[in-house]
Amino acid sequence: MTLDRFIRMNYRENEEKVKRLVEILEELGLDCARTIEERVDLQFDALKNLHKNLKDDELFIKLVIANSLVSYQLTGKGEDWWWEFSRNFSDNPPVESIAKAYAGFLPSSKTNRRLVSGKIRRIEKVEPFLNSLSLDELRDYYFNGMERLRDELAKALNSKRSAKTIVFAVKMFGYAGRIAFGEFVPYPMGIEIPDDVRINAYTRRFTNEPPVRFWNRIAEMTGIPSLHIDSILWPVLGGKPEVLRRLRMHCSKADLVLELRGL
Repeated sequence: MTLDRFIRMNYRENEEKVKRLVEILEELGLDCARTIEERVDLQFDALKNLHKNLKDDELFIKLVIANSLVSYQLTGKGEDWWWEFSRNFSDNPPVESIAKAYAGFLPSSKTNRRLVSGKIRRIEKVEPFLNSLSLDELRDYYFNGMERLRDELAKALNSKRSAKTIVFAVKMFGYAGRIAFGEFVPYPMGIEIPDDVRINAYTRRFTNEPPVRFWNRIAEMTGIPSLHIDSILWPVLGGKPEVLRRLRMHCSKADLVLELRGL
């Protein structure tokens, strides 16, 4: 079956929009996704700042995973939340445990102050798993087992493997691993896109099917893993002026990325 026929059969009402979406993503490719991740996404900068200040690769990666798992129901933009996290733990590294550090941090947070008690319990639940990991084991997850990390995080939290915060934790772990270990490892094709508010609203422009299923199909059509598609879409959909400025400065295909925003 040709790509055009597949799109016609499954997305007849928005056939031209889906076709253009696929065309743009294919032209952008993995290289553009990496550029946006490392040069445009403000979350990546927040992690680089924390890594520089902590000077502890193991603690850095574990904090990033923990923070990902409580990055929901925010009271501010995601980019602002990750910078608040970065600044807080740069100045106040955990002394006794990550959970106790969050018990002091979240109640006074400006950008993540909803459902605080539940979020602290979540970190308490995952902390034994994090404590069991050495830096070498974290390195092995990065180079050889991001899907395995997803599965074990889901098991530790009794969550679905496709749950938004689980797959988002793997995405941010990928950022942290890239910073700590100094090498780029693409995300596996088998890890789903985080179905957050931005992505959910954007998906509705193309289809009423579940976002995870739609973006899995787009990933297969384009050959770009869903987590890297998320990297292309999520920063620009947020519309922060600094993100758009960086996009135009660092991405040679910025016009195509901005066209995606307007589809």
